[in-house]
Amino acid sequence: MEIFDSHTHLNDDAFYENAAEFNQHAKAVGVERMMNVGSDAVLNERGIELAHRYETMWAAVGWHPEMADQYTDAAEETLIGQLQDDRVKALGEIGLDYHVDQLDQHIEDQKRIFARQVAIAKELQLPVIIHNRDAFADTYAILKAADIRDIGGVMHSFNGDPEWLKRFLDLGMHISYSGVASFKNAHEVHASVKVTPLDVMMVETDAPYLTPTPHRGEQNEPARIVDTVNAIAKLRDIEPLSVAAATYDNANDFFRIED
Repeated sequence: MEIFDSHTHLNDDAFYENAAEFNQHAKAVGVERMMNVGSDAVLNERGIELAHRYETMWAAVGWHPEMADQYTDAAEETLIGQLQDDRVKALGEIGLDYHVDQLDQHIEDQKRIFARQVAIAKELQLPVIIHNRDAFADTYAILKAADIRDIGGVMHSFNGDPEWLKRFLDLGMHISYSGVASFKNAHEVHASVKVTPLDVMMVETDAPYLTPTPHRGEQNEPARIVDTVNAIAKLRDIEPLSVAAATYDNANDFFRIED
């Protein structure tokens, strides 16, 4: 079974110094490829470094909405330069995060910086990785206005119901599921998993976050993606191998990685 962890963070402090060890854990269970996703200056740089160190890893670089106050002209110039690297395959993670009560001005900054990064991705013809937390309406509006069908986008760790799923699918988005798909009470996600077309689905760990059942309470890592694959297979009443194979191919196509 070959698996592509389409969104992980071996560039995070939890893993970076021991990336080789966690890479071996993942390989042992069939994780053949990983996309290390950035969110600020440090994680962007580390992701690129790991992509050059390991042939089975690639990088995405971008500025997370929680880092909106650090997005400067200089940061944008660096980002545009990093996006020219042949090991960088996407711009992300970018988007909106309204989970914590924030000042209206900060929300407007998030929206402005999100839209700006989408525009950069369109200029460079790179797909985007979208972070959306408690911001469905505004995330949808910005993506719709940008019309990103020509570059492609993926809803990272999708946690919406089938109605929101349909709206994002109508924009031409891919849908990625994390360990949340294995959570007992994630009923809306379960419903969406069941009706997501298999040809636009991807799987991810978002490690070190969102550890799947039965390991909740422990630190997540790329090797845990097998539990997410199994959970999706059970929800759809198909074989795990079918989920792994489809999502592996989809991720390669989405990130334009030749097999």
